[in-house]
Amino acid sequence: MLSYNFDYYQPKSIDEAVGLYQTLKAEEKKPIYYSGGTEIITLGRLNLVHTGAVIDLKGIPECMEFKLHNHQLIIGSALSLNRFEENRLFPLLTLTSKEIADYTSRNKITLGGNICGQIFYREAVLPFLLTDSYVTIAGPNGIRKSPIIEIFYCTLQLEEGEFLVQLATEEKFLMAPHLSVKKRKQWDTGYPLITVAALKKDEEIRFAFSGLCPYPFRSKQIENILNNQDLSYKDRISTSFQYLPKPILNDTEGSSGYRMFVLETTLTNIFSVLGGEEK
Repeated sequence: MLSYNFDYYQPKSIDEAVGLYQTLKAEEKKPIYYSGGTEIITLGRLNLVHTGAVIDLKGIPECMEFKLHNHQLIIGSALSLNRFEENRLFPLLTLTSKEIADYTSRNKITLGGNICGQIFYREAVLPFLLTDSYVTIAGPNGIRKSPIIEIFYCTLQLEEGEFLVQLATEEKFLMAPHLSVKKRKQWDTGYPLITVAALKKDEEIRFAFSGLCPYPFRSKQIENILNNQDLSYKDRISTSFQYLPKPILNDTEGSSGYRMFVLETTLTNIFSVLGGEEK
């Protein structure tokens, strides 16, 4: 239970949701958009989130879409992560999202909630970073579409009053060779030590990381090194470590040194599965 009361709204359109946010903000109710609510409950119990109103996005049709259209897969932000296990149109997303929390929790955790949440792992974003996906965002200034790689830095860069509506991924990426490896120090459904998602496109492997730093990321510079066929796998990996963003996490899940060790073995495993041939 939360230690405070709040008003609940479930708008039926994007415009209604945005208008509600503006009205509730003017009333100083500190409104929050939500679709699953797991993080609001978790952080609210710790007094890390306090709001006078929540705006539930699940009643907005665009936020619940899951379809192929014009050679793109359109995915609504309010879909629960378990939907991607039931309908495997995007196998890398299925593989990555099914390792988040446990099955019961994934019935409530939504795609948008994971990507935009305060808990820094945000693993569900990794497949979209790898596939040059686009995001649709709604807010007081209307609807905008942007490549996710241009608008995701640590988290999705949303302006005040904006929310994630949809993500769109080109069909050509959906069946590309891929792998997602999640390593935990403890139990099967505990917080991850690291997660590495990889996708092979045009004979090169793309990599995205979560749990290594206090935010998920994809680095073209690191990819260039890891795909340098003039180097051995071992040399590619050791050289790429020089370009990792800082800081490397050092917490109760594992030390920074242990994370680096696990990352090395994980990347070696990815090369063994997806190739990336040595000369």
